[in-house]
Amino acid sequence: MSAPFAIISLDSEKTNAEVFAQQLGSNFLQWGFCGIQDHRIDLNLIDNVMELFEEFFALPLTTKMQYFDTKLKGARGYTPTRIETPKGSNFADLKEFWHVGRELESTHPFSKWMHKNFDVTEIRVFKESTNALFDQFDLLGQSLLAAIAIFLDLDKHYFVKHAGLGNSIMRAIHYPPIQQEDHAERAGAHEDINLITLLLGGHQSGLELLTKTGKWEKIQVDREVVICNIGDMLQRFTNHYLPSTTHRVSSSASAARTSRYSIPFFVHPNPDWNIKTLTNCISVTHPDCYPESILAEDYLELRLKEIKLA
Repeated sequence: MSAPFAIISLDSEKTNAEVFAQQLGSNFLQWGFCGIQDHRIDLNLIDNVMELFEEFFALPLTTKMQYFDTKLKGARGYTPTRIETPKGSNFADLKEFWHVGRELESTHPFSKWMHKNFDVTEIRVFKESTNALFDQFDLLGQSLLAAIAIFLDLDKHYFVKHAGLGNSIMRAIHYPPIQQEDHAERAGAHEDINLITLLLGGHQSGLELLTKTGKWEKIQVDREVVICNIGDMLQRFTNHYLPSTTHRVSSSASAARTSRYSIPFFVHPNPDWNIKTLTNCISVTHPDCYPESILAEDYLELRLKEIKLA
């Protein structure tokens, strides 16, 4: 197991929140990534949900397509292969995926952006189990956002107000075996759109990050570790102080002949959050890269168009 960044324990956050925040932030400054252990996501639930999604992706395509709704722009349910395309690439990713999101009452003002989750009737306790894992990811995301707020000299509860009901997404991905004639990658070089991304580690290799020196570093960690990386929204908010690091999913010739599964969780802000550059990240030597602010949901819509999901 190897990773260029540190693996830090969430338990230390209870002992000294400031020290934990500085450890997290220093890794983000150098790599845009950090590993988290003792995160309290149920490992048995992770395994159960992995099995559910392996069962789902093995269903006939005609069955899976019943859960694909183009009007949702990939926000919920199934998205088939060769649709999502890395920004600036001519080749769509060789992956199919399923999205689980936050469910709100129909009377909530954010409900127009957050649709109900699909249930797969062919698989027992599918929605119940996937929603449960979403909730555990969501709690971890809120804990890490609180630490990031401390690192940025903000009130610890800043993101509770601006991301407590964020339009977050849990994505289950199936990378099918790659055919020799395919030119695309399983997931081409890209940066994430959101605030932070949480990725379950230890299942299968292939994740790589691009260092500041232009070298691709392989990342493989134990299954008890959650990998966390910065997304473009947080990079924009911090005027590039916290970097959204380019990463990809590649595979060796032998690994490409088998399926790969992954479950990242994309932590998003509330849809009505106005992304305005943090003043303490602006200076004479580093002027504001984004003098015009933008609503989080408008930014998301722009980026979804770039990757062919909208």
